[in-house]
Amino acid sequence: MRGSGGVPRALRSFRVPTIKRNHAGPLLRARAREIVTTPRSGRLTTCLPSFHRAAGCEFNRAYSTDGWPTPEQTGTTPPSFAFAFDIDGVLLHVAKPIPGASETLQYLQDHNIPFILLTNGGGKLEADRVKDLSEKLGVSLTTDNFVQSHTPFRQLVAPGPESLRDKTILVTGADANKCRLIAESYGFRNVVTPADILHAHPTIWPFEPLHDPVHPAVYTRPLPRPIYTPGVIDNLSSALKVDAIFVFNDPRDWALDIQVITDLLLSKQGYLGTYSTKNDDHSLPGCGWQQDGQPPLYFSNADLFWSTGFHLPRFGQGAFQAAVAGVWRRITGGHELQRRAIGKPYGETYRFAEQVLNSHRHEMLRRHQGNHRHEAVGALKCVYMVGDNPESDIAGANEYVSEAGTEWKSVLVRTGVWSADHGRGHEQLKGKFKPDMIVDDVGSAVGWALEEEEWGTV
Repeated sequence: MRGSGGVPRALRSFRVPTIKRNHAGPLLRARAREIVTTPRSGRLTTCLPSFHRAAGCEFNRAYSTDGWPTPEQTGTTPPSFAFAFDIDGVLLHVAKPIPGASETLQYLQDHNIPFILLTNGGGKLEADRVKDLSEKLGVSLTTDNFVQSHTPFRQLVAPGPESLRDKTILVTGADANKCRLIAESYGFRNVVTPADILHAHPTIWPFEPLHDPVHPAVYTRPLPRPIYTPGVIDNLSSALKVDAIFVFNDPRDWALDIQVITDLLLSKQGYLGTYSTKNDDHSLPGCGWQQDGQPPLYFSNADLFWSTGFHLPRFGQGAFQAAVAGVWRRITGGHELQRRAIGKPYGETYRFAEQVLNSHRHEMLRRHQGNHRHEAVGALKCVYMVGDNPESDIAGANEYVSEAGTEWKSVLVRTGVWSADHGRGHEQLKGKFKPDMIVDDVGSAVGWALEEEEWGTV
């Protein structure tokens, strides 16, 4: 709740004297001990999480936004560190804010601390998703610092010999028609969906069709060209050719989608309805599988599980990807499916996110300092990736190597997919899955990062 000064009362309840940067850490630690030892009834808190390092060393500390430095102590210049937040399981759970999430984001905005929302979710236009998040979290957000799983696909329409802007692409997802609209908003000009193909050629899937409500005719479009059919459409130049396949988010009709995707991967040069003569040719690399100009297959999300309203995690797009790959191995006698995956934990997504974050930070610096000064400001030194999934958020941050030398630190929260009590728990947190810190929630993640940065000066 905000007071008359425009700063949440919880953020104004604690003041520290003006301090030098190297003295900020001890003072914040003292405040943390004060919060821990103060009886709960005497605290004004937003969140009271504990945190400990992944190595297992326990820290009996707690954080709340009312104990963090105020604008009077920090000034308003964006610092050299920033945050990247996953959404589901970190900021929201079942479309409701996780306690402390809204206050934490508002605190960062009030202090001009850059952050980006980096999610493996998708299926909506970026502007629509940001509007929805702003309403749910009660914090004003923009698309300038927001990246969904499929947002990097927009790079594939950039001018150049590899541009897919004017090519025909197949897209699928939870709502394939919405995915079509998203793709068109990115600049793709010729987009078809599995539903378009099913309605144009129902025998492509010989079982009971899911026309309504999964594939309503009102959302289908005529195919740009007919499907190759011997004796009917024999000339390939007149037949439908698909140049790339995109899975934007979790499909609903796995059966139809796997059939159509597999047909294209077995085709001659992406002509649906054909079968490549190179398939299973042992004289060719990979026995000829996917060696005949078949369309590249793009997945935007490798998450096997995600946190939902059910008490155990549910399958995500990663499960669909595994299903496609499993069918492919069975067809080809064990050959691995060639595909291009983005989203967390893949470096391409972190590279794209860092570019977006840097652009957002420079815009903040420009507004604060003026056009004539912001270019002289040093590079972003550290990004704290806060997530709930060791296999995506944590592994991605740990393995990503920034070309600009920016360090990425990983922070695992307990409010989402990962739990010490389910699955392999702490045994899972080894190697690339081991976070720099484990915390209760997003509030304590930011509190720990502020202490790490010894942040709290004018």
